[in-house]
Amino acid sequence: MVDDRLVAAAERICAVEGVRDGTLKTGVAGLMIARRPEPSALEAMVYEPLVCFVVQGAKDTGTKAGSVRASAGRLLLVSHDIPIVSRIVEATRERPYLALILPLDLSVLRGLEEEIGGAGGGAVSRALSVHEAEAPLREAFGRLLELVERPGEAGVLGPLVQKEIHYRLLTSPQGANLRALLQTDGHAGRIGQVIAHLRAHVADPLATEELARLAGMSRSSFHEHFRTVTATTPLQYQKELRLLQARERLQAGGQSVSAVAFEVGYESPTQFSREYARKFGASPRHDLRA
Repeated sequence: MVDDRLVAAAERICAVEGVRDGTLKTGVAGLMIARRPEPSALEAMVYEPLVCFVVQGAKDTGTKAGSVRASAGRLLLVSHDIPIVSRIVEATRERPYLALILPLDLSVLRGLEEEIGGAGGGAVSRALSVHEAEAPLREAFGRLLELVERPGEAGVLGPLVQKEIHYRLLTSPQGANLRALLQTDGHAGRIGQVIAHLRAHVADPLATEELARLAGMSRSSFHEHFRTVTATTPLQYQKELRLLQARERLQAGGQSVSAVAFEVGYESPTQFSREYARKFGASPRHDLRA
């Protein structure tokens, strides 16, 4: 469901800042506005915990397990760091894709969890999910967007509205994933710790036994819970991280393909080039030239 008021406000702010195709950092409580005037090709990246409220248009976002579609009036909720591929599927110059993106602040979530206790319910599912945006959340996002045009009030009210959005998410049926992430002794929380370790040691050889010990699980249990949360295996997750990091380095320039391959943990530049081309549809040398 398109909210004309939010569309008008987002378009007005993007026009003032000169953003026709891209993502605008508003400076208000971490809020970003994404605007795309036409459908896009597949893009690969790592999503950190965030909520994306689609105001107009639609976007497909997914992992190897499949994709979900976030259309106008829906929320894309990401509870863990995960490699994804996405593309804009509904957008025109007259009705561009518009979305409000808010990174999730784990310290805010933990503070709320201590205040309200075990509110809400529901089973833990995967780190990537799509839900209808209920009226209180839509209204809170609207108030946060309004503050972008009222900078004198944003410094005081922005953190309050940001906290309200976190509260609404935490106490919603979809908040089970977030509450599980905050429980460091729970499965989702321990998988979150392993993910942080993998991101910090992306070039290191993968030792599944070490990761299982870090999670405090048996090897088989670790694989099961890791796949439940991320929709992939630890080995595939590490490979995705390596390839995404390699692409960033190649596009930044200044390094050879072989040097980048070794830096992200590959022992064979040939294998690196083969897996890179399979994922991105172009060779590493192509992206290096680009």
